[in-house]
Amino acid sequence: MSGLKYLTLATATTALLSAPAWAHHSAAMFDRQKTSSVAGTIKKYQFSNPHAWIYVTATEDGVQKEYSIEMTSPNLLGRAGWRPGTLKTGDKVVVRYHPFRDGTTGGQIVDVTLPTGKVMTEQAIN
Repeated sequence: MSGLKYLTLATATTALLSAPAWAHHSAAMFDRQKTSSVAGTIKKYQFSNPHAWIYVTATEDGVQKEYSIEMTSPNLLGRAGWRPGTLKTGDKVVVRYHPFRDGTTGGQIVDVTLPTGKVMTEQAIN
């Protein structure tokens, strides 16, 4: 096989094998021009791939609502100091987030103020 044919075959194979990485969803569902916040109680903290999630319940105008807050991967969160036990069911927190464009309660995390007052973000610790 000539060098050019081999290079073409290798390039095509690499492109096909990397296609699943292209399937990652975009952040278009979030309105990153807006930041909202919710003070509530941790219902569930899901520290798992491909994205971690925080579920917060809050009472607004006498109605209990659940907020679903998407985070990045546990690997990247770990670099920012997050651990599986960072949040516990029942913790009182304040979550700032970029809301879903469709009005669904929740969105993409900006930061979380823990019961201790410490503010956690997704930014890696230097």
